[in-house]
Amino acid sequence: MNGLLQQDVNQETFVLNLGPQHPATHGVLRVKLVMDGEYIVEAEPVLGYIHRMHEKMGENRTWAQFLPNCGRMDYLSALSYNHGYVAAVERAAGIEVPERAEYLRVITVELNRISSHLLWFGAFVLDLGGFTPLLYAFDDREQILDLLESVTGSRLTYCYFRFGGVYNDIDDSFITGTREFIKRLRKRLPMYDALVTKNIILIKRLKDIGPISRDMCRRYGATGPVARGSGINFDVRKHEPYSVYSEFDFDIPVYEEGDSMARYMVRMDEMEQSMRIIEQALDKLPEGEIQPKKAVKLIKPEKGDYYHAVEAARGSFGVRIVSDGSNSAYRLKLRSPTYSNLSLFGEASRGMLLPDALALMGSLDLVIPEIDR
Repeated sequence: MNGLLQQDVNQETFVLNLGPQHPATHGVLRVKLVMDGEYIVEAEPVLGYIHRMHEKMGENRTWAQFLPNCGRMDYLSALSYNHGYVAAVERAAGIEVPERAEYLRVITVELNRISSHLLWFGAFVLDLGGFTPLLYAFDDREQILDLLESVTGSRLTYCYFRFGGVYNDIDDSFITGTREFIKRLRKRLPMYDALVTKNIILIKRLKDIGPISRDMCRRYGATGPVARGSGINFDVRKHEPYSVYSEFDFDIPVYEEGDSMARYMVRMDEMEQSMRIIEQALDKLPEGEIQPKKAVKLIKPEKGDYYHAVEAARGSFGVRIVSDGSNSAYRLKLRSPTYSNLSLFGEASRGMLLPDALALMGSLDLVIPEIDR
């Protein structure tokens, strides 16, 4: 701020704190804004208000004891975080996963992705002043939570995956319920399109607002819908296939515009693609075990440096493990997609009106506990 004032002593600026208790920040996030009237001169995200030292906890707990921590980071996309961690440990320890378990992982992760996007959709429109879509979105999301609760035992902070498989199998009622939900959501998406996407108020609030270039995405390491809304065709499920994603036919929604509307459209299109994946997985679901025949009891990976990435709802989530051959990680580093996506906010919001900057922030789909790990 001092540098800005020194450049132009006549410029009347003031500091505005957005958060850390503010509905637009979607969690305990503080953004220190230097304002020139209604325009943003500089924006500085201030983190650390709820930092819980997950990585250090992973180095002081056994591999299995850390499993519940995964759902406490991105609690809206918890199963993707479960998946990333168990897959990294399985790679390090050489643990084989039965095919049926891999299919169950994909089905539940994609359901979780849809529920995450539905919550983002409702909350994002609420940030822009529309209340009704939130009620519709939560009504649909509730159906997914019922399905996932029936198989995982939880509705939010899931801990369903185990090293070598999953802890509970699905039954016919889950399969029937999932197919019925997909039929229901497909009928609802045109309503969302008419009520929200084609609404002139939403279009005026998002179109050409908060442009993010490909170069900016690359410089800050942005991934997921943020990068795909800027024309970067990258999705870990397609370009670095893991689990059984290579067996399914699905598209990666990509928009070239780079504005808030493009990021909105990516997520709306991704829900349809997730439904395609789930349908194919249910159709091809193999019989068999959901855990290794020989139970995985004591895990002691060979000494080495291992990394595994998955496509979470907000982008590429990476797990780096440095093993010293003991029953816990010597070093655990978690690559958070939202941390990288938020990092570009300061540059992208410069010169914007405050209400437009809030639309930009909402289009990034922030989950603060995932940043403050």
